[in-house]
Amino acid sequence: MTSIRPDLDSLPAYVPGRAVPGAIKLASNEVPIPPPAAVLAAIAEAAAGGNRYPDLAAVALTERLATELGVGTERIAVGCGSVSLCQQLVQISCRETTDEVMFAWRSFEAYPIVTQIGNARAVTIPLDGDFRHDLDAMAAAVTPNTRLIFVCSPNNPTGTVVHRAEFERFLAAVGPDVLVALDEAYFEYVMDPEAVDGTRLLEAHPNLVVLRTFSKAYRLAGLRVGYAVTAPDVATALRKVCVPFSISSVAQAGAIAALDHASELLSACKEVVGERVRVREALVAAGYTVPATQANFVWLALGERTADFARHCGEHKVIVRPFHPDGVRVTVSSPEENDRLLEAVLAFAP
Repeated sequence: MTSIRPDLDSLPAYVPGRAVPGAIKLASNEVPIPPPAAVLAAIAEAAAGGNRYPDLAAVALTERLATELGVGTERIAVGCGSVSLCQQLVQISCRETTDEVMFAWRSFEAYPIVTQIGNARAVTIPLDGDFRHDLDAMAAAVTPNTRLIFVCSPNNPTGTVVHRAEFERFLAAVGPDVLVALDEAYFEYVMDPEAVDGTRLLEAHPNLVVLRTFSKAYRLAGLRVGYAVTAPDVATALRKVCVPFSISSVAQAGAIAALDHASELLSACKEVVGERVRVREALVAAGYTVPATQANFVWLALGERTADFARHCGEHKVIVRPFHPDGVRVTVSSPEENDRLLEAVLAFAP
């Protein structure tokens, strides 16, 4: 009999957004257009060297990120997407089954998965009545066993942001002995001037880890590359537990090229910002509860009607992401796809 961990039977599965032929996929927060031609050319050139191992330390990408962010290379750890870095954070901070990883709920569905894989204990704190992080409740829930706290801003799946002032109060309340990971996967879509920018707080808080990704605004979801910016000792630990060669040559080249063409890529975020306002206003006018969002998606708080709503949209060839029994997350896409979404959604009584 093989010695497989029995607790893996209860491991929650990460559920990717479904793809249905002929349907619009608004379930995975993907950008509907491919990267620019110059980025695709860099990817193709790197793929031609696929017979060689990638740069283990991702030196060129690390140096480029350091320049972009104005920090030393010793502060950066590159990962196979920010999800991989989340798992690495659990690995470097948790040793015992009594060690605790805290996060809001509902938040990014990978958090409970990486926590259980790391053999740690998940501590979840409900979102407040506005679908935002209740940072006061989270700070009050810290115990001597708390090792790591995930704060997702904008929060996936509700789209709400944490403000700088409240986050600074939270960091002061938590203290310097607990790692705090600020997951900013959707940072490029944020327009709220009060929203936190984790990179501005790193000097004052050595226990802070800022996570970002090339999967969203930079349109490289299929290449799997993200990064952490943090104190040098934390970045070193993250690099130690990274799976060797997990950031492919293609991913590294694509990310560097994306940074080279950042102005073109990020200019497309403006259209998403405009569309998310239009989509949300239409949904609110129709009677749906939709919190203000700073991401490239909207959240419909549907409760027990979540599954029925997702099924209804599917029948209209629009695939959304249900989180039963809480609500549905819907990607803000092109105006044409958003029109089809609204046509389907408005046919369902809120």
